This record gives sequence, C-alpha cells and structure tokens, in this order.
Amino acid sequence: MHGRLITVEGVEGVGKSSVLPVIEKYLAAQGVEVLLTREPGGTELGEQLRDVLLNTEQHILPDAELLLMFAARAQHIKKVIRPALANGQWVLCDRFTDSSFAYQGGGRQLGFQRVDVIAKWVLGDLEPDLTLLLDASRETSLERTKKRRQLDRIETEGDEFFERVRTAFLERAQLGPARVKVIDANPDFDTVANAVCLQLAECCSRWLTETAEP
Repeated sequence: MHGRLITVEGVEGVGKSSVLPVIEKYLAAQGVEVLLTREPGGTELGEQLRDVLLNTEQHILPDAELLLMFAARAQHIKKVIRPALANGQWVLCDRFTDSSFAYQGGGRQLGFQRVDVIAKWVLGDLEPDLTLLLDASRETSLERTKKRRQLDRIETEGDEFFERVRTAFLERAQLGPARVKVIDANPDFDTVANAVCLQLAECCSRWLTETAEP
C-alpha cells in the first residue's frame, strides 16, 4: 500500500502551525500512520539550509534562494518523503513546491517557468495528493504575524511582496483545482479547523475506500 502526500500552504500568518496538529489528529483517528515534516527542513541538511534561508543577517539573491530551497527539497524527498510513502505512511508536510512557485516565482518575481523547470527535475513524478491552501487577507495575516516575538528574513518583507505571494498561491490553485483546495483562513480558528476537516473527510473517505478494495 502506497501512502499519501498532503501539503499545507499559505502566506505567513494564515494559521498553518495551528491547523497542522488538527490534520494530524484527524488522520490518526482514521487509523492512518502519519509522518509530520516541514520545508525547508525535514532532514539534517534541510534544517541547516533552513537556518541560512531564514537568517535575517543573510543577503541571498533570488536565484540562490530558489536553488537552496530545492536543494533542501531534493534531500527531503529522497531521504524522508519517498521512503515514507513507499512504506504506506501518509506524509503531512508544512509547505512544499507550491511555496517555491509562490515565494520565489511570485514574490521574488522569478516567474513560474523557471521554478517549473527545477521542480520537474527534483520531483520527477512526485506530486501531493492534496494541498490545503489557507488563504487570508493581507490585513489578517499581518495582524497575526505581528504577534510573533521575532520575524525571520522572509517575514520581514513588505506588503507588495506578500500580495504577490498570495496571488501566486491562488494562481496555483486555479491551475490545479482537483489537488489544491482553498480554505478561507480569515475566520476564527474553530471555523477554519472545521473547514479543513470537511475537506479531509471528502478526500480520505475516497482514498481509504480505494485502499480497501481488492
């Protein structure tokens, strides 16, 4: 039995960190073995690259940022994600390739085409089975982000950058509506969590039925 890859995406402040435990708990209640991981990160090398990428003292060119993200991702896929899926685990990943399209392709204005070339090389035939895109207005996400004690290098970017990121995320959703499900993240946490669980219920019932069929 092959596992499933579920990714959670969105700009800073949409509530990914709060929703991930809800998803993990929901899947566990369905009898699914879940591996929770993140990007950039997930491996020793990935976590080291994460420290570099988010360090506010680092000046990183957009092209270099994109390549470092995919370097971490290549290690992550080879060492963690593919082995887990092959063992029948369901992988729940905090960010994945859609973030590169949004942040580097949109936010850094490198364009989708350049990101797509590298993505095809690194991912091969791997694609998330489901992507939950938490979407909130810039006002909402900024208000939530301001509550954090310290901002990382990317979180310190301005409004125009994050508007481009949000637009790119929504464009990705339009390009793949069967995979990318947009969740309104503006309401309170319970409302968002319920919307996420409803989306999971629809997908999981189908997947688990397929798995049970002889």
